Amino acid sequence: MGGQAWKMKNVVKLWIGITILIILSPLGLLLPKYFNSGEAWGEWSADTIKGLAGYIPKGLGKLSNFWSAPIPDYAFRAGAGKSLGILSFEYVVSAVIGILVIVFVTVVIGRFLSRTK
Repeated sequence: MGGQAWKMKNVVKLWIGITILIILSPLGLLLPKYFNSGEAWGEWSADTIKGLAGYIPKGLGKLSNFWSAPIPDYAFRAGAGKSLGILSFEYVVSAVIGILVIVFVTVVIGRFLSRTK
């Protein structure tokens, strides 16, 4: 029984850590705004890369329109004109949705792979 309690304790710690990360997710929105740093590092569009590097790499140019995010910019509708509080809330909701999707897919794949034949 001690092993089971240890596993539960670790699962609780994992979810506490994930919850803290969810709550901190708006920092990606707040810090660039308060420090006038522009877009978050690595979340650049092909046009931003062109401005930074002077060209768009061939692979990026081919793939830049291949995938569009289900929740672009972590907001449910265009972010222009929304308060920082609303945008922060939408960041948190986006994080929760993303985590739920990842957990669901992981559980489905885990059950599929652990089936006995």
